[in-house]
Amino acid sequence: MVRNFVRKSSIPDSKVFLIKKLDEPYFDPTFHFHPEYQLFLVLKGRGMRVIGDTIKPFKEGDLIFTGPNLPHVWRNENRYFEDDSTNQTSGIVIYFQEDFLDNSIRNKEELNIISCLFEKAKRGLEVLGETREQVSTMMQNLLGMDGFKSIIQLLEIFHTIAISQNIRLLTRLDYVPVAKKISTDRMNIVYEYVMKNYNKKIGLNEVAERVNMTPTSFSRYFKTHVNKSFSDFVKEIRINHACKMLQEEQLNISQIAYECGYNTLSNFNKQFREITSQTPLFYKKTFHDLNIDTYGNF
Repeated sequence: MVRNFVRKSSIPDSKVFLIKKLDEPYFDPTFHFHPEYQLFLVLKGRGMRVIGDTIKPFKEGDLIFTGPNLPHVWRNENRYFEDDSTNQTSGIVIYFQEDFLDNSIRNKEELNIISCLFEKAKRGLEVLGETREQVSTMMQNLLGMDGFKSIIQLLEIFHTIAISQNIRLLTRLDYVPVAKKISTDRMNIVYEYVMKNYNKKIGLNEVAERVNMTPTSFSRYFKTHVNKSFSDFVKEIRINHACKMLQEEQLNISQIAYECGYNTLSNFNKQFREITSQTPLFYKKTFHDLNIDTYGNF
C-alpha cells in the first residue's frame, strides 16, 4: 500500500533557504517539478531516478543539483513499497529560490562562477568523486547550523561544486522541461507502470490506454516530452536495472536477463551493448575489477 505524502513545504518568508533531513520508508515517488533550485543527497536507499530526459539508478551517496521547474523523481525499488517492507530511506535536501542572490550582485565578477553553476543546474548536475564526499560532509554539517553561519556554509557548498571538474550535466542540451501539471500527471502514470512492470511484457497500446490517448498520439507525446521513444525509454529502464543487478547480485547473465524482462539472451546482449557499448559480461568484470562507485555511467 502506497502511503500518502504531505505536499512539500515552501521556503518560509523569513528564510533564505530551506534544508531538511528526510527519513521515510521511501522517497516521494511522484514525478514533479517546482520553482526552487534543489540540492539532494541520498544517505540511504536505492532505486531509479529520472531527471528531465535522463534515467539512472541511484544509491547511497547520489548527489544531484537541479534547477527551477526541472521535472524529477527518485523512485525506490519495488521492495520498498511492499506492505511488510522494513526498508528505510534517508536524505538531505536543500531548497532555495531563483532570486537567492539578487541580480545586483549575482552578475558581478566575484560571483560569476556561482551564477554559471546555477545556469548549469537548469540542466541538472550530478556531483561525483571527491567533490561529492566534500559536499556531503558540508551538507550534513549545515543541518546543525543557523543564522549567518548557515549562509556562509551554503555559499561554500556552491563554490566547491562550481570549481570542481567532478560534475556531469544530466539532460540533453535540447531538452525542454515539461512545466505543466497535466503533463507530469500523465508521465507519473507511465513511469509508475513501467518501473513496476519492467520485468514483464509492456505493450504500447496498454500504456496509451492508461493515459487516455491513442497509441499514435501517445508515441508522439512521449517523444516530445522525453526526447526519446517509449520503446527506448523501456529499454533504458531495463538495462539500468540490469547494470544494478550485475553489480549487486550473484545471478548469472541469463538469470539477470530474465529478471529484467528479456525472454532471449541474444536480445538482452544486443540491447545491453546498444545502451552501454559493452557486453554484460565485460561490464560485470570491469565493475568488479575497478570497484566502480557509480551505477551505469554510459
